[in-house]
Amino acid sequence: MKKQLVISTSIDLVRIAPERIIYIASDGNYSTLVQTDGEMRMLTFQLGQIERMIADQLGSEGNNFIRIGKSLIINRSYIYYINVTKQKLTLSDVASFSHTVTASKEALKQLKELIEKEATL
Repeated sequence: MKKQLVISTSIDLVRIAPERIIYIASDGNYSTLVQTDGEMRMLTFQLGQIERMIADQLGSEGNNFIRIGKSLIINRSYIYYINVTKQKLTLSDVASFSHTVTASKEALKQLKELIEKEATL
């Protein structure tokens, strides 16, 4: 059975396949999980806590997620376009969805270099 991420609070539980997560954005003490079907879910966890859940529950599959700067965890499978100067990152499957988020120039520069390096391996 494929691994699923389980995010549980005192009042609710979300169980989601990692490939359905496009990104998770920080919103103060909360985080917003954005799914491939367009659904957005508010989570009562900070990004650092979610980062640990991903590592603990998904093991090596969790490597698909990258923390970018202070406010984003993205699914690297959906990285489509990076513009460092404009601080834009587009996450897309090129068929059904496309989301553009902003991140710091430094974070995007590091991400761009990582992707370039992986492309030459």
